[in-house]
Amino acid sequence: MNQRPLYVAVEGPIGVGKSTLVAKLAQRLKARLVMEVVEENPFLPLFYEDPRAYAFQTQIFFLMSRFSQQQDLLQEDLFTPGILADYHLLKDRIFAQLTLQDHELALYEKVYQALETTILQPDVIVYLNARLDVIMQRIARRDRPFERDMDPDYISRLGQAYKHYFAHHRGPSKVLELDTTEIDYVTSDEPIEWVYNQILELSERT
Repeated sequence: MNQRPLYVAVEGPIGVGKSTLVAKLAQRLKARLVMEVVEENPFLPLFYEDPRAYAFQTQIFFLMSRFSQQQDLLQEDLFTPGILADYHLLKDRIFAQLTLQDHELALYEKVYQALETTILQPDVIVYLNARLDVIMQRIARRDRPFERDMDPDYISRLGQAYKHYFAHHRGPSKVLELDTTEIDYVTSDEPIEWVYNQILELSERT
């Protein structure tokens, strides 16, 4: 059995329910939380106004911010039962492939590949997906200012990009796929218990 802390990352497109699931799972796993920093990216509001002009700056900021957080995970806390993150660095590559122009993506890939080999890989990635209409309702409900004019077509393409990535996933992390369209883990703990047990089974830490 691996003695280092269990590392779980929750992934999926915008509005699929990552933060809510992570908040609930953290109580069950008693894990150290690692949350992505979204609002601190100064280019993000500009990106939603003019994606072509600000995509590269947005992605590079996110990549370096997330990489810095991931580097901190290498400093193990042996007294922490586990690590739970609401993203993985792979998120950045998926977004970049969707938004960057060819010449920008070529440069981005060189930076990403240099960084990717130096981070800690999760034991389990919980991949969330949901129907587009449900995701759009959730985005509207949380009412982030820069998401108020979110393009459904962009969210649809993002969801397809995630599906394509995980359909071809060959990394060291085990993947637990979960459709959150009909799952209510906001008011019920039963789905959380099921997800928790699935994570332990996949990580062989039962």
